[in-house]
Amino acid sequence: MDVMHESADPIGRLRSDLDGYAARWPDEAETVAHFGELLAALDTRPFTRERLAGHFTGSAWLVDRGGTRVLLTHHRKLGRWLQLGGHADGDPDLSRVALKEAEEESGLDDLTLEPGLFDLDRHWIPARGDTPAHWHYDVRYVVRAGGNEAFVVSDESLALAWREVHELLHEPASDDSVRRMSRKWLERHSPGG
Repeated sequence: MDVMHESADPIGRLRSDLDGYAARWPDEAETVAHFGELLAALDTRPFTRERLAGHFTGSAWLVDRGGTRVLLTHHRKLGRWLQLGGHADGDPDLSRVALKEAEEESGLDDLTLEPGLFDLDRHWIPARGDTPAHWHYDVRYVVRAGGNEAFVVSDESLALAWREVHELLHEPASDDSVRRMSRKWLERHSPGG
């Protein structure tokens, strides 16, 4: 995918993607409304981590070529198994952020970004050091691995692991949002889905 071409108007694309997401997942209307409110507050710099009331982040649901496994990180700061992702650091193209974070955190180089939003998650980040507790507005995209699946663990992770998506769906220890993404992924790839 030509990410630079897609980025001509990342704010307009995000607005359009949020509208499409709301139509596809009507039960998540409240979540979408929160994201829309933050996006409407462009003067508050919502794509920077310095906006301590909350800011956008970008994440990758990084699946293998066959689409049956997802690469998760045992997050160093949060101590949970989660999808790869991170801060936008001023970049309003959250799909580009998700792809960059997937590459940096996995060490994989043959990744492909699929168009459109996959999931949205607004979650509370606890205070850490001098950084007060705040909201992350995480915009998630599907990223596919190419032929190389031999990941490298970065400093941001305690570990990485390829996990079968169908197992995560029913694993009580899984993060709620990881189970939700597993459900969405399996529904999307089931016969008639």
